[in-house]
Amino acid sequence: MESAPLVLLHAFPFDSRMWDGVRDLLKPITPDQRGGRRSPDLVAVADDVLRLLDERGIERAVLGGCSMGGYVAMAVLRRDPSRVAGLVLADTRAGADTDEARANRLAMAARVEAEGLGWVPDAVVGGLLGPDAGEAVTGRVRELILDQDPAEVVWAQRAMAVRPDSTDVLAAVDVPALVLVGAHDALTPPTSARELVAMLRHGEYVELPGVGHLTPLEAPDAFAAAVLDWRRRVGV
Repeated sequence: MESAPLVLLHAFPFDSRMWDGVRDLLKPITPDQRGGRRSPDLVAVADDVLRLLDERGIERAVLGGCSMGGYVAMAVLRRDPSRVAGLVLADTRAGADTDEARANRLAMAARVEAEGLGWVPDAVVGGLLGPDAGEAVTGRVRELILDQDPAEVVWAQRAMAVRPDSTDVLAAVDVPALVLVGAHDALTPPTSARELVAMLRHGEYVELPGVGHLTPLEAPDAFAAAVLDWRRRVGV
């Protein structure tokens, strides 16, 4: 039986180029999640994903997301779980933001709106990468951040700030799911990833050593190998 297509959804504040390191091995579909002038709500980009599946004649896909991409994957499940044949959730969480996290998102959005993106890499890169990230990875992360549209960064932060808790959505999912996390992920640490696995009926856990929050960027070969091994074993 032919495997379902793999759709991978990128983290914030990046675009689909964050998946470049896994393209050759995973052959994924990697849409950019863009808000445009719509009200900030991740349902908008979830609907874009479903439209993309329709346009490509894809009935069901394995849906993966890193960080914000995981939130979008959960929004797709909320809209139409029948389109999802399997899940890959990397460095993400099911819960809504705390009041403090929400306030920080909105403050960042306001500052980007006022000042642009020039200050953002210095503010966020240290928390995104593991302690052993080399200069090439660090430079690439900074480059991708600075290459974003400030209006889209603002939109994404405001959309993530109002996302609902998705624990009930994940608990209802009856498809194979892989949860990946970097051992040094400071934003969604391994403890959070194990809690995510516990919510899922068919969840598996993989921890990638030596890396932080951006596992596909920091360890693309290990990330791709984990996904391929899981897909072979569960048959999606």
